[in-house]
Amino acid sequence: MFRFWIYLPFHLLVAMCLCHSVKVPTSSQHSFKSDLFNCNHSLILADGKETTVHLLKDIPKRYCFILEEVRAPAPFTVTVTPCDVPIEWSILVHKASTNFLGKAAPDLLGWYFLFSALHDNVQQQEESRGESDYDTLEATKSQKIPKLVSMIFNYKGNSVETYMGMSSYSAFYMLEFLSIERDTHTTVYLTTDTTSGHLYPELPMDPRIDVIGIGHATVTLVWKHSPSVLQHKENIQYCLLVNEKHNYKSLCAAETAIRSSGMKSPPALALSLFPYLLDHQQVMILSNSELSIINRVSNGEVRQICMGTKNTYTVPNLRPSTQYYFDVFVVNLLTNASAAYTGTFARTLEEPEPKVIELKDGKVIHLILDGKKQKFYSLQYQAKQKKIQFTFQSCSGQVWVQIARNGKVLASENIAGFRHFSLKGKLLDTYLVQLRSMDHINSSVKVQVSSHFHKPFFPLLPESLKIKSFSKLRTCNSVTIAWLGTQEQSKYCVYKKRIKEDQVWMEVRSADRCSGPKSRHKSEKVLCKYFYDINLQRAVTTQTIKGLEAGTPYLFDVYLTGPSGIPVRYHSKVVKTRKKC
Repeated sequence: MFRFWIYLPFHLLVAMCLCHSVKVPTSSQHSFKSDLFNCNHSLILADGKETTVHLLKDIPKRYCFILEEVRAPAPFTVTVTPCDVPIEWSILVHKASTNFLGKAAPDLLGWYFLFSALHDNVQQQEESRGESDYDTLEATKSQKIPKLVSMIFNYKGNSVETYMGMSSYSAFYMLEFLSIERDTHTTVYLTTDTTSGHLYPELPMDPRIDVIGIGHATVTLVWKHSPSVLQHKENIQYCLLVNEKHNYKSLCAAETAIRSSGMKSPPALALSLFPYLLDHQQVMILSNSELSIINRVSNGEVRQICMGTKNTYTVPNLRPSTQYYFDVFVVNLLTNASAAYTGTFARTLEEPEPKVIELKDGKVIHLILDGKKQKFYSLQYQAKQKKIQFTFQSCSGQVWVQIARNGKVLASENIAGFRHFSLKGKLLDTYLVQLRSMDHINSSVKVQVSSHFHKPFFPLLPESLKIKSFSKLRTCNSVTIAWLGTQEQSKYCVYKKRIKEDQVWMEVRSADRCSGPKSRHKSEKVLCKYFYDINLQRAVTTQTIKGLEAGTPYLFDVYLTGPSGIPVRYHSKVVKTRKKC
């Protein structure tokens, strides 16, 4: 009969194979030994390396390893990291017995199948017997495996747990994993090397995260340094996870949650700072040696920020009056292994009610809107008449305007220029106007509300404030422009300015639409003239400007001034004269 032995030349032989429930073999063990010998090497857990275990709901998985007898006690640790739902895992040990093994070398296969069969046999008896047979079952168990098998550790939950043991005798260990909620996965790490560097970075004695500052849109955190950072600064860094749902007990759990939300999670949360592809739901920002990844999920955003070895961080751009959860992970960049600090949470402060400015009938106010802070400005008006009119003149940039009456929004749009809103309501209705700059630079706007339509503060405006130029009428020293007028006698003044071709965009963008002719140099004035027409179809005028230089761009402006004396600036027009004629 063919027979072979498995010798253990090292202090630890770890042979981990997926174990199925089997019966104790009654004939030759040759075929079973062959199965074990041919076990796929990808399932063998090497000492000091992490392995992922995939679990199906209600189906246990078992892994085994052997510790050879040694003269001095041999330390070993087993670390299990659940990556999703809580799981149950246990460590059982079968102590070597010369009565069973004889004096021959250890037979690994015999150990394994006897251990597994005894374990399954007792489990089946537990399942088949009722509560009344409990004492009998306990007696049976003690008779079958009184000195061979014992459970040395059991845990249920989703926290990262580590078992530390000592062995001074030959022993056969079994790890059993079970998920009762759903299919999931976990990682397991076994090592006997407790003197050299650790796979997992170390946590400080106090692993809590402290919240030291809370604002309307920021939260400031601080945590104690990991000993690993102090020893291996170049290979260790801190990464922060921010979300609105709950804390995560491991980086593995955080990755699984992000992935289950229907989006692609970057490998290892991109903690190694190596490049990878982001999908359309992810935004990556790299600034000041900090990598930030924003994942847009159904229940808010999940942010991942890696900040090197700094142990304090202020999280920016949070929403007011919102609860956020913060988790800090210390990460080994060489192995991607991580350890989690104890997570914390904080609620940002409520945004203070913006100061409300009272609008007076017929009065014009001029506001400078802060674009950097994206601040809201509120104006309030109580109607003296049923019909009122709001007028907005955006002097620079785009302005967002919203008008509400008694809490109901009537209008909301972006304005770049002039806009009138004529509204009809009841006496003493309360109107609330909110304004905000749409640019990240300061904008300015003029606002007026009036119930006296017959005494408008701003002049009557044409349908369009655009200036048109005629390409066919353009020469080397002249251009012809046209603009619309109104049914009201008004004054129109034309100004020109010679500019450089690379200044066109800046000149048009920086133009102050609320400034009048008085802000212009006298040399830029072309002419002023009055005109109107009762028939709006004919309320159009043209003007030819002569004395220009060939092949030169000019900026043209038209100012409309009504009976109130308030000027309105048309949209600037750039026209270049012909180079050759």
